[in-house]
Amino acid sequence: MITSQDLQFFAVVAASSSLAAAARALGVTPPAVTQRLRQLEERLKVRLVDRTGRSLRLTAEGALLAERGARVLGEMAGIVESMADRRQAVLGHLRVAAPFGFGRAYVAPAMAALKAQHPEVELTLILFEDPAGGLAAGSWDVLVQVGPLADSALTLRRLAPNRRLLCAAPSYLARRGAPGRPEELRGHDCAVIREDRADVTLWSFTHAGGRRATVRIHPVLNSNDGGVVRQWGLAGLGIILRSEWDVAADLRAGRLVPLLPDWHLPDADVVALLGPRTGRVARTERFLDVLEAALRPVPWRIAEPA
Repeated sequence: MITSQDLQFFAVVAASSSLAAAARALGVTPPAVTQRLRQLEERLKVRLVDRTGRSLRLTAEGALLAERGARVLGEMAGIVESMADRRQAVLGHLRVAAPFGFGRAYVAPAMAALKAQHPEVELTLILFEDPAGGLAAGSWDVLVQVGPLADSALTLRRLAPNRRLLCAAPSYLARRGAPGRPEELRGHDCAVIREDRADVTLWSFTHAGGRRATVRIHPVLNSNDGGVVRQWGLAGLGIILRSEWDVAADLRAGRLVPLLPDWHLPDADVVALLGPRTGRVARTERFLDVLEAALRPVPWRIAEPA
């Protein structure tokens, strides 16, 4: 007979490159791992690991135990989570993915607040540059995104409004002047962030009176890091297009100046997407409540748009 502790032990062994590595992962000595493995093999009356050489290789029986054991452990975890959900207990493992800048500024503090309120929950924060190309399927339960992702299979929850703004430092405007119309941007130095697969050189505007304009800019500065683009803007190197949440403090302090005030860019609201298997799990719901509360009132809102 084997127990869930045996299955957990063997799962670590099966995932390790050697018994020594398994010992390090388990926090015990290599002889202790060897002894426990031998006892498990004696109870099952099969050989689970081929010990020839320094590497660890599972026998056919060992591979079967690892596969079936993982399935059993997953089922057991699911039962515990289902019972926890019945009583709305906040525990288990919550995996959140978010953009680097917004994740550091707002998502990480919200996760810290969740952990302080519910110590039993286990948290993982994955920061990304490009959610479309950099995140493995099933690697997250909640994805926080600035701007919606086109995926009809996922549940989307809007967390906070966020505008996209065109701005530049006073030093740049003193040197080059401010554009009066979107078309004049073609003659200016512009910096862009290439963090997704969108065409970042095509800027679309809507005038307060309803007129539209689309301009193809030719950026002289490119980066995949929004923080770098913001720093370039602050240094007076060019015009930048950034989210309101990222530059609101600079605009209030006068370090950056908003441009083309009568023209508006498409909004990029902060949204949360739920993985297909996330459902209404207590830890997910509670995290979204905590994050949403941290964004009310909207901390970066400069003034309501006309």
